[in-house]
Amino acid sequence: MSVHPSPALRSLPTSQPADQAAVRRSNLALVLRHLGARGSRSRAGIAADTGLNKATVSSLVAELVERGLVREGEPHRAGSVGRPGRGVELDGRRVGGIGVEINVDYLTALVLDLTKTVLFEQRVALDVQALPPEEVLDAVAELTSRAVRECARRGVLPVGVTIAIPALVDVEGGVVAFAPNLHWRDVPVVRGMTDRLAGLLARYPMPVRMANDANLGALGEYAMGGVAGTPDLVYLAGEIGVGGGVIVGGRLLGGAEGFSGEIGHIQLDPAGPDCGCGRRGCWETLVGMAGMLRLAADADDPVSDPSLDLEQRMDMIRRRAETGDRRTLDALGKVGAGLGVGASILINVFNPGVVVLGGYFASLGPFLLGPMTAELRARVIAPDIGGCRVELSRLGFAAASRGGANVALEAVLDDPALVPLLSAARSSG
Repeated sequence: MSVHPSPALRSLPTSQPADQAAVRRSNLALVLRHLGARGSRSRAGIAADTGLNKATVSSLVAELVERGLVREGEPHRAGSVGRPGRGVELDGRRVGGIGVEINVDYLTALVLDLTKTVLFEQRVALDVQALPPEEVLDAVAELTSRAVRECARRGVLPVGVTIAIPALVDVEGGVVAFAPNLHWRDVPVVRGMTDRLAGLLARYPMPVRMANDANLGALGEYAMGGVAGTPDLVYLAGEIGVGGGVIVGGRLLGGAEGFSGEIGHIQLDPAGPDCGCGRRGCWETLVGMAGMLRLAADADDPVSDPSLDLEQRMDMIRRRAETGDRRTLDALGKVGAGLGVGASILINVFNPGVVVLGGYFASLGPFLLGPMTAELRARVIAPDIGGCRVELSRLGFAAASRGGANVALEAVLDDPALVPLLSAARSSG
Protein backbone atom coordinates (compact mmCIF):
# COMPACT_ATOMS: atom_id res chain seq x y z
CA MET A 1 0.00 0.00 0.00
CA SER A 2 1.44 3.31 -1.05
CA VAL A 3 0.22 6.60 0.35
CA HIS A 4 0.83 10.25 -0.30
CA PRO A 5 1.61 12.91 2.28
CA SER A 6 -0.68 15.65 3.58
CA PRO A 7 -2.96 17.23 2.55
CA ALA A 8 -4.37 14.34 0.58
CA LEU A 9 -3.65 10.75 -0.35
CA ARG A 10 -3.74 10.10 -4.05
CA SER A 11 -5.35 6.93 -5.32
CA LEU A 12 -3.29 4.51 -7.35
CA PRO A 13 -3.92 5.14 -11.05
CA THR A 14 -4.82 1.84 -12.69
CA SER A 15 -6.87 2.49 -15.80
CA GLN A 16 -5.35 5.17 -18.05
CA PRO A 17 -1.81 5.85 -19.21
CA ALA A 18 -0.28 9.22 -18.47
CA ASP A 19 -0.60 12.31 -20.66
CA GLN A 20 1.84 12.36 -23.56
CA ALA A 21 3.68 15.40 -22.18
CA ALA A 22 5.36 13.27 -19.53
CA VAL A 23 4.95 9.77 -20.91
CA ARG A 24 8.14 8.13 -19.77
CA ARG A 25 8.42 9.36 -16.19
CA SER A 26 4.70 9.24 -15.51
CA ASN A 27 4.31 5.74 -16.88
CA LEU A 28 7.35 4.50 -14.96
CA ALA A 29 5.57 5.76 -11.84
CA LEU A 30 2.30 4.17 -12.96
CA VAL A 31 3.92 0.74 -13.30
CA LEU A 32 5.93 1.02 -10.09
CA ARG A 33 2.88 2.03 -8.02
CA HIS A 34 0.84 -0.70 -9.63
CA LEU A 35 3.35 -3.35 -8.59
CA GLY A 36 3.57 -1.87 -5.10
CA ALA A 37 -0.19 -2.12 -4.67
CA ARG A 38 -0.92 -5.38 -6.51
CA GLY A 39 2.17 -7.47 -5.92
CA SER A 40 3.81 -9.67 -8.54
CA ARG A 41 2.26 -9.31 -12.00
CA SER A 42 3.07 -10.51 -15.49
CA ARG A 43 3.88 -7.91 -18.12
CA ALA A 44 0.66 -8.83 -19.90
CA GLY A 45 -1.25 -8.38 -16.64
CA ILE A 46 0.27 -4.94 -16.08
CA ALA A 47 -0.66 -3.93 -19.62
CA ALA A 48 -4.23 -5.10 -19.16
CA ASP A 49 -4.61 -3.35 -15.80
CA THR A 50 -3.05 -0.02 -16.75
CA GLY A 51 -4.14 0.37 -20.37
CA LEU A 52 -0.54 0.62 -21.57
CA ASN A 53 0.43 -1.52 -24.56
CA LYS A 54 2.59 -4.60 -24.04
CA ALA A 55 5.66 -3.20 -25.80
CA THR A 56 5.59 -0.08 -23.63
CA VAL A 57 5.21 -2.14 -20.48
CA SER A 58 8.17 -4.33 -21.43
CA SER A 59 10.32 -1.25 -21.98
CA LEU A 60 9.21 0.36 -18.71
CA VAL A 61 9.82 -2.82 -16.73
CA ALA A 62 13.30 -3.18 -18.25
CA GLU A 63 14.16 0.34 -17.10
CA LEU A 64 12.75 -0.24 -13.60
CA VAL A 65 14.84 -3.40 -13.34
CA GLU A 66 17.92 -1.43 -14.41
CA ARG A 67 17.16 1.12 -11.69
CA GLY A 68 16.96 -1.67 -9.11
CA LEU A 69 13.29 -0.94 -8.32
CA VAL A 70 11.69 -4.15 -9.64
CA ARG A 71 12.93 -7.66 -10.25
CA GLU A 72 11.91 -10.79 -12.09
CA GLY A 73 9.51 -12.95 -10.09
CA GLU A 74 7.79 -16.31 -10.48
CA PRO A 75 6.16 -17.29 -13.77
CA HIS A 76 2.49 -16.29 -14.14
CA ARG A 77 0.26 -18.76 -16.00
CA ALA A 78 -2.94 -17.09 -17.19
CA GLY A 79 -4.56 -20.42 -18.12
CA SER A 80 -3.81 -24.06 -18.74
CA VAL A 81 -2.51 -23.55 -22.28
CA GLY A 82 0.46 -21.60 -23.50
CA ARG A 83 3.76 -20.43 -22.17
CA PRO A 84 3.57 -18.76 -18.74
CA GLY A 85 4.47 -15.07 -18.56
CA ARG A 86 7.37 -14.10 -16.37
CA GLY A 87 6.20 -12.15 -13.34
CA VAL A 88 7.80 -8.94 -12.13
CA GLU A 89 7.56 -7.60 -8.59
CA LEU A 90 8.59 -4.60 -6.53
CA ASP A 91 12.17 -4.81 -5.33
CA GLY A 92 12.97 -1.46 -3.80
CA ARG A 93 15.82 -2.67 -1.61
CA ARG A 94 18.06 -0.12 -3.28
CA VAL A 95 16.34 3.00 -1.89
CA GLY A 96 15.51 4.12 1.64
CA GLY A 97 13.20 6.73 3.12
CA ILE A 98 14.18 8.22 6.48
CA GLY A 99 11.59 9.10 9.12
CA VAL A 100 12.68 11.11 12.17
CA GLU A 101 10.55 11.94 15.19
CA ILE A 102 11.11 14.67 17.76
CA ASN A 103 8.97 14.15 20.84
CA VAL A 104 8.90 15.45 24.39
CA ASP A 105 11.23 12.88 25.86
CA TYR A 106 12.74 10.95 22.95
CA LEU A 107 14.07 11.11 19.41
CA THR A 108 13.65 8.38 16.80
CA ALA A 109 15.17 7.70 13.39
CA LEU A 110 14.00 4.92 11.09
CA VAL A 111 14.80 3.82 7.53
CA LEU A 112 12.35 1.92 5.32
CA ASP A 113 12.93 0.54 1.85
CA LEU A 114 10.17 0.40 -0.78
CA THR A 115 9.09 -3.05 0.44
CA LYS A 116 8.39 -1.49 3.88
CA THR A 117 11.31 -3.42 5.42
CA VAL A 118 12.94 -1.60 8.36
CA LEU A 119 16.65 -1.20 7.62
CA PHE A 120 17.53 0.94 10.64
CA GLU A 121 15.69 2.03 13.77
CA GLN A 122 16.99 3.81 16.84
CA ARG A 123 15.27 5.68 19.65
CA VAL A 124 17.16 7.71 22.22
CA ALA A 125 15.81 9.19 25.43
CA LEU A 126 16.12 12.98 25.53
CA ASP A 127 14.42 15.56 27.74
CA VAL A 128 13.56 17.85 24.84
CA GLN A 129 11.55 20.24 27.01
CA ALA A 130 14.63 21.01 29.10
CA LEU A 131 16.88 21.90 26.15
CA PRO A 132 16.97 24.88 23.78
CA PRO A 133 15.88 24.05 20.20
CA GLU A 134 19.43 24.43 18.85
CA GLU A 135 20.73 21.65 21.11
CA VAL A 136 17.81 19.42 20.22
CA LEU A 137 18.46 19.90 16.51
CA ASP A 138 22.11 19.02 17.07
CA ALA A 139 21.01 15.69 18.54
CA VAL A 140 18.45 15.14 15.76
CA ALA A 141 21.09 15.79 13.10
CA GLU A 142 23.46 13.30 14.72
CA LEU A 143 20.75 10.62 14.84
CA THR A 144 19.76 11.33 11.24
CA SER A 145 23.41 11.08 10.20
CA ARG A 146 23.56 7.61 11.73
CA ALA A 147 20.59 6.60 9.60
CA VAL A 148 22.25 7.95 6.44
CA ARG A 149 25.49 6.18 7.28
CA GLU A 150 23.61 2.91 7.73
CA CYS A 151 22.08 3.41 4.28
CA ALA A 152 25.57 3.89 2.86
CA ARG A 153 26.83 0.77 4.62
CA ARG A 154 24.02 -1.27 3.06
CA GLY A 155 24.42 0.25 -0.39
CA VAL A 156 21.01 1.90 -0.10
CA LEU A 157 20.32 5.32 -1.64
CA PRO A 158 18.56 7.66 0.86
CA VAL A 159 15.87 9.60 -1.00
CA GLY A 160 14.35 11.86 1.64
CA VAL A 161 14.01 12.79 5.31
CA THR A 162 10.65 13.54 6.91
CA ILE A 163 10.61 14.95 10.45
CA ALA A 164 7.59 14.28 12.67
CA ILE A 165 6.95 16.70 15.52
CA PRO A 166 4.04 17.31 17.95
CA ALA A 167 3.32 20.83 16.76
CA LEU A 168 1.43 23.15 14.51
CA VAL A 169 3.69 22.99 11.48
CA ASP A 170 4.10 25.41 8.59
CA VAL A 171 4.86 22.61 6.15
CA GLU A 172 5.81 24.84 3.22
CA GLY A 173 8.15 26.99 5.31
CA GLY A 174 9.54 24.12 7.38
CA VAL A 175 8.82 26.02 10.59
CA VAL A 176 7.31 24.89 13.89
CA ALA A 177 4.68 27.57 14.46
CA PHE A 178 3.75 26.37 17.96
CA ALA A 179 4.62 23.22 19.92
CA PRO A 180 2.98 23.64 23.33
CA ASN A 181 4.51 20.54 24.91
CA LEU A 182 8.00 21.38 23.62
CA HIS A 183 7.65 25.10 24.43
CA TRP A 184 8.75 26.00 20.89
CA ARG A 185 7.50 28.90 18.78
CA ASP A 186 8.59 29.88 15.28
CA VAL A 187 11.52 27.44 15.13
CA PRO A 188 12.93 26.94 11.58
CA VAL A 189 13.51 23.21 11.94
CA VAL A 190 14.00 22.31 8.27
CA ARG A 191 16.54 25.07 7.70
CA GLY A 192 18.34 24.09 10.89
CA MET A 193 18.52 20.48 9.78
CA THR A 194 19.65 21.21 6.22
CA ASP A 195 22.41 23.43 7.60
CA ARG A 196 23.58 20.70 9.98
CA LEU A 197 23.36 17.97 7.34
CA ALA A 198 24.93 20.04 4.55
CA GLY A 199 27.84 17.66 4.00
CA LEU A 200 25.64 14.57 3.75
CA LEU A 201 23.09 16.37 1.58
CA ALA A 202 25.85 17.34 -0.84
CA ARG A 203 26.66 13.66 -1.25
CA TYR A 204 23.05 12.46 -1.17
CA PRO A 205 20.84 15.27 -2.52
CA MET A 206 17.38 14.72 -1.03
CA PRO A 207 14.54 16.80 0.38
CA VAL A 208 14.12 17.41 4.11
CA ARG A 209 10.50 17.93 5.14
CA MET A 210 8.51 18.26 8.36
CA ALA A 211 4.91 17.46 9.37
CA ASN A 212 2.71 16.99 12.40
CA ASP A 213 3.52 13.71 14.15
CA ALA A 214 -0.07 12.49 14.50
CA ASN A 215 -0.81 13.10 10.83
CA LEU A 216 2.27 11.09 9.90
CA GLY A 217 1.20 8.42 12.39
CA ALA A 218 -2.15 8.18 10.63
CA LEU A 219 -0.35 7.80 7.31
CA GLY A 220 1.86 5.11 8.83
CA GLU A 221 -1.18 3.17 10.04
CA TYR A 222 -2.92 3.55 6.68
CA ALA A 223 0.16 2.41 4.77
CA MET A 224 1.48 -0.45 6.90
CA GLY A 225 -0.38 -0.81 10.21
CA GLY A 226 -2.73 -3.54 11.33
CA VAL A 227 -5.65 -1.75 9.62
CA ALA A 228 -3.71 -0.75 6.49
CA GLY A 229 -5.94 0.41 3.68
CA THR A 230 -8.96 1.20 5.89
CA PRO A 231 -10.40 4.24 4.07
CA ASP A 232 -11.99 5.89 7.13
CA LEU A 233 -9.94 5.86 10.30
CA VAL A 234 -8.97 8.01 13.25
CA TYR A 235 -5.49 7.61 14.74
CA LEU A 236 -4.93 8.72 18.34
CA ALA A 237 -1.33 9.18 19.45
CA GLY A 238 -0.84 8.86 23.19
CA GLU A 239 2.33 10.71 24.14
CA ILE A 240 2.89 13.42 26.77
CA GLY A 241 0.00 15.09 24.97
CA VAL A 242 -2.53 13.66 22.54
CA GLY A 243 -2.45 14.08 18.78
CA GLY A 244 -4.73 12.73 16.12
CA GLY A 245 -4.82 12.09 12.42
CA VAL A 246 -8.04 11.57 10.47
CA ILE A 247 -8.33 9.74 7.15
CA VAL A 248 -11.65 10.02 5.34
CA GLY A 249 -12.28 8.21 2.08
CA GLY A 250 -8.59 7.32 1.83
CA ARG A 251 -7.45 10.94 2.22
CA LEU A 252 -5.68 12.57 5.13
CA LEU A 253 -7.51 15.65 6.39
CA GLY A 254 -4.71 18.20 6.55
CA GLY A 255 -6.87 21.28 7.00
CA ALA A 256 -6.97 24.58 5.10
CA GLU A 257 -3.52 25.61 6.38
CA GLY A 258 -2.20 22.16 7.28
CA PHE A 259 -2.71 22.66 11.01
CA SER A 260 -4.99 19.69 11.68
CA GLY A 261 -4.16 16.98 14.21
CA GLU A 262 -4.34 18.98 17.44
CA ILE A 263 -7.32 17.09 18.81
CA GLY A 264 -5.66 16.90 22.22
CA HIS A 265 -6.74 20.51 22.67
CA ILE A 266 -10.47 19.83 22.46
CA GLN A 267 -11.66 21.46 25.67
CA LEU A 268 -13.59 18.98 27.79
CA ASP A 269 -13.49 20.76 31.15
CA PRO A 270 -13.21 24.58 31.18
CA ALA A 271 -12.38 24.42 34.89
CA GLY A 272 -9.89 21.58 34.47
CA PRO A 273 -6.09 21.45 34.75
CA ASP A 274 -3.86 23.97 33.00
CA CYS A 275 -2.64 22.84 29.58
CA GLY A 276 0.64 23.61 27.91
CA CYS A 277 -1.27 25.50 25.19
CA GLY A 278 -2.30 28.14 27.76
CA ARG A 279 -5.90 26.94 28.11
CA ARG A 280 -7.57 24.72 30.68
CA GLY A 281 -9.18 21.33 30.64
CA CYS A 282 -7.93 20.18 27.22
CA TRP A 283 -8.46 16.51 26.47
CA GLU A 284 -4.74 15.78 26.71
CA THR A 285 -4.58 17.06 30.31
CA LEU A 286 -6.93 14.20 31.16
CA VAL A 287 -5.58 11.34 29.05
CA GLY A 288 -2.09 12.32 27.85
CA MET A 289 0.84 10.46 29.35
CA ALA A 290 1.73 13.35 31.62
CA GLY A 291 -1.79 13.31 33.07
CA MET A 292 -1.75 9.51 33.42
CA LEU A 293 1.59 9.59 35.26
CA ARG A 294 0.32 12.25 37.67
CA LEU A 295 -2.52 9.90 38.58
CA ALA A 296 -0.45 6.69 38.68
CA ALA A 297 2.83 7.74 40.31
CA ASP A 298 4.63 10.32 42.42
CA ALA A 299 6.96 12.84 40.77
CA ASP A 300 10.09 11.00 41.98
CA ASP A 301 8.89 7.62 40.71
CA PRO A 302 11.15 6.04 38.00
CA VAL A 303 8.18 5.91 35.60
CA SER A 304 8.26 9.72 35.55
CA ASP A 305 11.98 9.90 34.69
CA PRO A 306 12.39 11.19 31.11
CA SER A 307 15.97 9.89 30.95
CA LEU A 308 14.64 6.31 30.88
CA ASP A 309 13.47 4.71 27.66
CA LEU A 310 9.77 5.23 27.11
CA GLU A 311 8.91 1.58 26.56
CA GLN A 312 10.81 0.67 29.72
CA ARG A 313 8.67 3.13 31.68
CA MET A 314 5.45 1.78 30.17
CA ASP A 315 6.57 -1.77 31.02
CA MET A 316 6.80 -0.68 34.67
CA ILE A 317 3.25 0.69 34.59
CA ARG A 318 1.95 -2.44 32.87
CA ARG A 319 3.58 -4.77 35.41
CA ARG A 320 2.02 -2.80 38.26
CA ALA A 321 -1.39 -3.07 36.65
CA GLU A 322 -0.94 -6.80 36.03
CA THR A 323 -0.10 -7.36 39.70
CA GLY A 324 -3.22 -5.47 40.79
CA ASP A 325 -1.72 -2.22 42.07
CA ARG A 326 -4.79 -0.20 43.00
CA ARG A 327 -3.41 3.25 42.24
CA THR A 328 -2.25 2.17 38.80
CA LEU A 329 -5.52 0.45 37.94
CA ASP A 330 -7.57 3.43 39.10
CA ALA A 331 -5.42 5.77 37.00
CA LEU A 332 -5.77 3.64 33.88
CA GLY A 333 -9.51 3.27 34.42
CA LYS A 334 -9.88 7.04 34.58
CA VAL A 335 -7.73 7.53 31.47
CA GLY A 336 -9.70 4.88 29.57
CA ALA A 337 -12.97 6.60 30.43
CA GLY A 338 -11.52 9.95 29.37
CA LEU A 339 -10.41 8.42 26.09
CA GLY A 340 -13.96 7.28 25.46
CA VAL A 341 -15.37 10.76 26.15
CA GLY A 342 -13.08 12.48 23.64
CA ALA A 343 -13.17 9.70 21.04
CA SER A 344 -16.99 9.74 21.08
CA ILE A 345 -16.88 13.31 19.76
CA LEU A 346 -14.61 12.26 16.89
CA ILE A 347 -16.78 9.23 16.07
CA ASN A 348 -19.93 11.36 16.06
CA VAL A 349 -18.27 13.82 13.67
CA PHE A 350 -16.34 11.50 11.30
CA ASN A 351 -18.01 8.06 11.66
CA PRO A 352 -14.72 6.18 11.11
CA GLY A 353 -14.58 2.46 10.58
CA VAL A 354 -11.68 2.17 13.05
CA VAL A 355 -10.14 4.18 15.86
CA VAL A 356 -6.47 3.18 16.21
CA LEU A 357 -4.84 3.74 19.60
CA GLY A 358 -1.12 4.46 19.26
CA GLY A 359 1.78 5.45 21.47
CA TYR A 360 1.32 4.66 25.15
CA PHE A 361 -2.38 3.97 24.55
CA ALA A 362 -1.34 0.87 22.61
CA SER A 363 1.19 -0.20 25.27
CA LEU A 364 -1.43 -0.09 28.03
CA GLY A 365 -4.41 -0.82 25.80
CA PRO A 366 -5.72 -3.91 27.61
CA PHE A 367 -6.39 -1.76 30.69
CA LEU A 368 -7.92 1.13 28.73
CA LEU A 369 -10.27 -0.60 26.30
CA GLY A 370 -12.94 -1.64 28.81
CA PRO A 371 -13.70 1.80 30.29
CA MET A 372 -13.19 3.46 26.89
CA THR A 373 -15.72 1.18 25.18
CA ALA A 374 -18.25 1.73 27.95
CA GLU A 375 -18.07 5.50 27.42
CA LEU A 376 -18.31 5.11 23.64
CA ARG A 377 -21.46 3.03 23.94
CA ALA A 378 -22.99 5.63 26.21
CA ARG A 379 -22.02 8.68 24.14
CA VAL A 380 -21.93 7.80 20.44
CA ILE A 381 -25.31 8.66 18.93
CA ALA A 382 -25.31 6.04 16.15
CA PRO A 383 -26.25 2.48 17.13
CA ASP A 384 -23.43 0.05 17.88
CA ILE A 385 -20.88 2.90 18.04
CA GLY A 386 -21.63 3.72 14.40
CA GLY A 387 -20.03 0.46 13.28
CA CYS A 388 -16.66 1.66 14.60
CA ARG A 389 -14.19 -0.65 16.26
CA VAL A 390 -11.17 0.24 18.40
CA GLU A 391 -7.81 -1.34 17.56
CA LEU A 392 -4.41 -1.16 19.24
CA SER A 393 -1.60 -0.04 16.96
CA ARG A 394 0.97 -2.66 16.01
CA LEU A 395 3.41 0.12 15.17
CA GLY A 396 3.49 1.47 18.73
CA PHE A 397 5.76 4.44 19.22
CA ALA A 398 7.14 4.02 15.66
CA ALA A 399 3.97 5.01 13.77
CA ALA A 400 5.03 8.61 13.10
CA SER A 401 8.58 7.73 12.03
CA ARG A 402 7.25 4.97 9.76
CA GLY A 403 4.76 7.37 8.26
CA GLY A 404 7.54 9.90 7.73
CA ALA A 405 9.79 7.34 6.05
CA ASN A 406 6.91 6.29 3.81
CA VAL A 407 6.29 9.91 2.81
CA ALA A 408 10.00 10.26 1.97
CA LEU A 409 9.72 7.30 -0.39
CA GLU A 410 6.89 9.00 -2.28
CA ALA A 411 9.45 10.95 -4.31
CA VAL A 412 10.62 7.71 -5.92
CA LEU A 413 7.10 6.42 -6.45
CA ASP A 414 6.27 9.73 -8.15
CA ASP A 415 9.43 9.74 -10.26
CA PRO A 416 11.42 6.47 -10.42
CA ALA A 417 13.96 8.20 -12.67
CA LEU A 418 15.33 9.88 -9.54
CA VAL A 419 17.12 6.59 -8.86
CA PRO A 420 20.20 6.29 -11.10
CA LEU A 421 20.62 3.35 -13.45
CA LEU A 422 22.70 0.55 -11.99
CA SER A 423 25.14 0.83 -14.88
CA ALA A 424 25.62 4.56 -14.18
CA ALA A 425 26.11 3.89 -10.47
CA ARG A 426 28.75 1.24 -11.23
CA SER A 427 30.64 3.49 -13.62
CA SER A 428 30.58 6.41 -11.17
CA GLY A 429 31.77 4.17 -8.36
